[in-house]
Order: sequence, then C-alpha cells, then structure tokens
Amino acid sequence: MGFSTGGGSGPMSEINVTPLVDVMLVLLIIFMVTAPLMQQGIKVDLPNADAPPMKTSTEERLILTLTKDGKAYLGKTEVPVERITELLSTNEKLKIDKELYFHADQELPYGLVVKVMAAAKAGGAESMAMVTDPASAEVPR
Repeated sequence: MGFSTGGGSGPMSEINVTPLVDVMLVLLIIFMVTAPLMQQGIKVDLPNADAPPMKTSTEERLILTLTKDGKAYLGKTEVPVERITELLSTNEKLKIDKELYFHADQELPYGLVVKVMAAAKAGGAESMAMVTDPASAEVPR
C-alpha cells in the first residue's frame, strides 16, 4: 500500500483544503440568510420620464413661472415671491379650475421651488402640474 507512516522523509507538499471548504460553506450560508434582511430603504414611486406630451386645449391655463434668477411670473406678469399666496387666493381662474401649471428653471435651488409650491398650495391650487421641456426631459444618470 502507498500510505505514509508520518515518520519521515521531509515536509508534506499537499494542502489540506477540507477546513477551507468548511469555512467557505459556513460563510456562504451566513450571507445567504442575512442578505435579504439587509435590503431596506424607502419605497418611492418615481414618475416616468418618457411621458407623452399633454394635449393642448384652446382655453387659457394659469401658469406660474420661476426663472433662473428667482423671479416669479403669474402668466406674463412679474409678481413678488412673497405675495404668491395672496395673489393666487384672489385669482378667479384658480378658484374655478383649482389647477395650476408650474414652470421652474432646472438651475433653481430645490428649497426655493418647494417654497413656491407650498405658497401656491396655500393660495388654493389643489392640482399642480410641473411642466417640462420634452426635448430636455432626460433623466441624468
């Protein structure tokens, strides 16, 4: 037979991989059990970026615009940002439609956009649509 008695003739040149395989299997099982538990976060329904353009109608829409330099326009008239709530609460078209279309420059700080949207909501806008340019509606990656 070809067994070695261990009393011998130099160092053993083979690695015993059995303990390595045992450790790897235990680690694999641990990761398989804990991986589903580590997936957490906040569920958010994101809007589709490739939405079809809105159909235009013949009636006039109430549009609130914020320019790059922070100026606000209701229709084509410049209005102070601080008076948006007051002006919208007295607007007859908004009282009837309860709908406002909102244009905002993409360079504006998020806080200013949210502030103006909150002011519009306080002014009576129950439905607010964010208007975008279809050519530049790509989502940055």
